[in-house]
Amino acid sequence: MKRAAEADPGAVAGVAASVRQDRPPLAAMLMVGSLWLLGLQDSLVKLTSSEVSLWQFQLLRSSCNIGLLILLSRVAWGNASPIPKRLWAVALRSLFLVGAMILFFGGIPFLSLAEIAAGLYVFPLFVAVLSAVLLGEHVGPRRIGAILAGFVGTLLILKPGTDSFQWVALMPVAAGLCYAATILTTRKLCREESPATLALGVSIMFMTVGIVGIAITTLTEPGGLAAQWPYLFTGWHGLELWVVAVILACSGLNLVSNIGLAKAYQSAESSWLAPFDYSYLIFATFWGAVMWGHFPDVLSLLGMAMIAASGCYVAWRERRESRMPRADLNRALR
Repeated sequence: MKRAAEADPGAVAGVAASVRQDRPPLAAMLMVGSLWLLGLQDSLVKLTSSEVSLWQFQLLRSSCNIGLLILLSRVAWGNASPIPKRLWAVALRSLFLVGAMILFFGGIPFLSLAEIAAGLYVFPLFVAVLSAVLLGEHVGPRRIGAILAGFVGTLLILKPGTDSFQWVALMPVAAGLCYAATILTTRKLCREESPATLALGVSIMFMTVGIVGIAITTLTEPGGLAAQWPYLFTGWHGLELWVVAVILACSGLNLVSNIGLAKAYQSAESSWLAPFDYSYLIFATFWGAVMWGHFPDVLSLLGMAMIAASGCYVAWRERRESRMPRADLNRALR
């Protein structure tokens, strides 16, 4: 990276402009505020999980999101075009994020919000692994140790081999993998896109997945699976007025949160934002306790602490190494 910048003055200007555009305090406030709203939204999603299917919920919420985005585009962004600069990059990011949310929400009827949040928040560890595998970044022994510590924390929460273990608990962990891919895509490929464009791309992808999910569950009639897992394997349900009101509220919360998170990741390095990202664990536990009376046990709290600590350490190492001169970096990686 350094040699390429020295060879190309334009690259130097581009890097300098990128640094000037970073606004870490704003990014941190956007991150924490957005995650507080997402914690509230997720508790409301759990409230409706016995009344609608996952596919119906996503279709209705994304339809509301698109309507709100069109209104916001007129009021807040004027006539700015929502057309993405790189359609394939926005589509790829949307696919990863929708995959993460489908896996995340799929476990909501069966798990507490704290358990789901803890599974999702292994994503910084996945970011480190994907950065090494896909981007060729070096992962030293200390970061490997942190990744292993985070994995142990996940095991403390999932409790494999005990009566409390559920295979569905692996769904939020898989969601963490998809979310890690979303973060890398946002930072590497979508930094110049408008937050409204990114939110619109996600809404369109959610709507498409919702329509496909409803069509498949309606045409195939899963039978026993539908009876055992109605949230995942049924299609359209009749809606009561209060359910419609909750979906509308979730749409507003989701839209504001997605725009805030996209702007946060565009405004600061993901490694710098990582400690603030873990505030969702606190918010999910809070809303789970307030609305559902779910309190994590001691092992789960210990596991969450280990995941948060390991993720923050990985992020700190990445940020420290990115600022080191090349000679110092080589010594630190040995």
